[in-house]
Order: sequence, then structure tokens, then C-alpha cells
Amino acid sequence: MAKVNAPLMSFGASGALAKALVYFPWKGIDCVRQYVIPSNPKTTKQTTQRGLMGDAVDAIHAMQIDGTHPLGDADATAYATWASCYGSPRTWFNQAVKNQVDVAVATNTPCIFGDADMDNTTPGQIDAELWANEATIAAGKFFYGLTKTAMLNSVAATVAAKSCTATLPSLVAGTKYYIQFRANAADPCEGAESGIYSEYAT
Repeated sequence: MAKVNAPLMSFGASGALAKALVYFPWKGIDCVRQYVIPSNPKTTKQTTQRGLMGDAVDAIHAMQIDGTHPLGDADATAYATWASCYGSPRTWFNQAVKNQVDVAVATNTPCIFGDADMDNTTPGQIDAELWANEATIAAGKFFYGLTKTAMLNSVAATVAAKSCTATLPSLVAGTKYYIQFRANAADPCEGAESGIYSEYAT
């Protein structure tokens, strides 16, 4: 797939050209590729993968409208921050779906996390809380650090009835911390991770 830089026939081209080339936007990038006729095979593996993706999308949509602990703008921003850690363009929604599919492929229970609160009211600490959409999650940790790619510290979370809480201690006032919850190894939801939140210590 080639990236299109103007002027290649037009600015922002889209659609097919004589059944030879197809111009289209992809995540903010103008692209062109060879025209192909979709075959849409329905092998067992492809059908299974599509089912996992459909389940992930349904779970995200359900949590967005959850009446008690919805996935809101701050949570979407956190997933977008996580997505920005990778070289390939991806949206917050792509990142959330990918994590859920990866967990399901590993035969664990996927989770989506939302309704997070990073409370910095108490000097020198952040009281972190977020909610999972699956009650099967039993144990995890909050990882935190000074950059979104180097969260080297961790503290065990208290996990009960979908609630995941912990106090991040001994923080430096005025410093921005990046925070991510991750289910423990051997947990039923192993591999499930929240987006990456950020908050300043006071």
C-alpha cells in the first residue's frame, strides 16, 4: 500500500480508477492500492476472528451507555494515549478492540475499563479507581511512571465487584504521572489492560 503525497492526480482522491487503482483515506493518511475483487472467504478461523471482533465492539458500545460506570471521554483519551505508543496509526477504539481480541485469542476473559478517577486531592499520592465490565477479574496492578512508555513502578490493586482501586504513594508534587491498570498473570482476565491515564501529583 502506497502513501499518497500531492500532487498525484488529485488532492484527497477517493474511489476506483479504471479497476486498476483505488484511492482512499486511512486514519488520516491518503493512500492508493491495487484494485482487487473481495473474495470474502468464510473459513472457520476467519469466522471465529470476526466473531471475536464483533464481541469486542459490542462490549465497548455497551460500556459507553452503562448507567452506572460508563466508558467516557477521559477513558477514550486514555486508550488513545495507549494507542499513540505504537508506530502504526490507530484510534482509541482500535486499541480497545485489539486488546480485547488478543485476550480472547489467549482464551482468557476480555475486559474493557472505564469510569476512571485519578484523585490527587491528598498531597504526595494519587488514589486510582476504575471499573471493569467483567466481574470475573480478580487481581491486577496499577503501573505508573513519568512517561507513557516507562511505567516502571507498580502497586497491587484491590479488585472487587468490577472495581479496581489502589493508592500510588510517595509521588513528587507538581510531577505528571502516567497510570495504567493491568490484570495479573494467571488471572481469568490476564492480558486485559486499561488505557493510559495521566494526572499531576500535588
